[in-house]
Amino acid sequence: MAKQFKPETLCVQAGWSPKKGEPRVLPIYQSTTFKYDTSEQMARLFDLEDNGYFYTRLQNPTNDAVAAKIAALEGGVGAMLTSSGQAANFYAVFNICQAGDHFVCSSAIYGGTFNLFNVTMKKLGIDVTFVNPDDSEEEIAKAFRPNTKALFGETISNPALEVLDIEKFARIAHSHGVPLIVDNTFPTPINCRPFEWGADIVVHSTTKYMDGHATSVGGAIVDSGNFDWDAHAEKFPGLCTPDESYHGLTYTKAFGKMAYITKATAQLMRDLGSIQSPMNAFLLNLGLETLHLRMPQHCKNAQRVAEYLQKNDKVAWVNYCGLPGNKYYELAQKYMPNGSCGVISFGLKGGREVAIRFMDHLKLAAIVTHVADARTCVLHPASHTHRQLTDEQLIEAGVRPDLIRFSVGIENAEDIIADIEQALNA
Repeated sequence: MAKQFKPETLCVQAGWSPKKGEPRVLPIYQSTTFKYDTSEQMARLFDLEDNGYFYTRLQNPTNDAVAAKIAALEGGVGAMLTSSGQAANFYAVFNICQAGDHFVCSSAIYGGTFNLFNVTMKKLGIDVTFVNPDDSEEEIAKAFRPNTKALFGETISNPALEVLDIEKFARIAHSHGVPLIVDNTFPTPINCRPFEWGADIVVHSTTKYMDGHATSVGGAIVDSGNFDWDAHAEKFPGLCTPDESYHGLTYTKAFGKMAYITKATAQLMRDLGSIQSPMNAFLLNLGLETLHLRMPQHCKNAQRVAEYLQKNDKVAWVNYCGLPGNKYYELAQKYMPNGSCGVISFGLKGGREVAIRFMDHLKLAAIVTHVADARTCVLHPASHTHRQLTDEQLIEAGVRPDLIRFSVGIENAEDIIADIEQALNA
């Protein structure tokens, strides 16, 4: 399906193809388990010799249909849904890293991902080095070690909104024989498809624009099928040597281009179990059906809000890659010519205290920890999500103490701007 249809059609049609007399709308398979007629049929499923369903922790028809839709949108060979974006990030790295391994990561990433990589995964014996994504290829290459297994970055970072030079990162990763993993949550595949620029694995927090309505926490991992694991077999024994927990099956030999995503399902989901519920997958699918309609509206509104803020004399600075003159404008035009996302960051003259007073006076925009859904919402990281950090640590994490993260919804842009104006005046 991915070959002949454009993204708008895939949003609506991909993943679920009912046969005669089957439900037109993807059903919720709200069952933990699935029946078979003979012991032999079940045995073949457990040996990965047959495809099919036996337990929802591993696979479920609702989840698989939605994963297939996301894979089609990204142009990948396969995908797996997870219970959250954090679970997707963890599985994506842990699928190819084990104790004693190392990976390299852009420093411009979401704070929750930074903690996962910098604190929790270190407890598992997996080390990480953070690099400034704007540094030269030579500078970033210095972070690589013989035991480095991956390079990780975010297409548009949350909340600093830095744009990743995907081609540059892909060149660095591939010259060291490792895959590039890209978190594509903010642009979504409607505005950017990292596989087309050399990325190998894409992850999403589907909680954001894909769900689009703030109803369901979820994540996804998509495999491009392009990385040649066997060419670097000594680096990736988990994929290229026999797995004793499956009678010595070797993933690259048994599953070819699907090796990475099959291992993630058969091994990590089997053992760690961060499955997305079929109900949440059903709601996510409803969100995906309108993703191609919502993203242009988010971007159009955000552009207007950013232009308004840029002209307002109470505003100290605005960061939105759609503004000509923005540090990332050229990169955004290259990777996301149709628009980036609906999230803007800005600071007010008077700093942190004024930012808090401004937010308290907003009426249409709500103060929430969430970002990237249909409703306009706002957050002050220094006093909310990053409140445990000092001002020095905030700046090091790319979050200025006065930074306001403003997620522009799909309401009328004039109403959103009027709300900002009355709060600034108050």
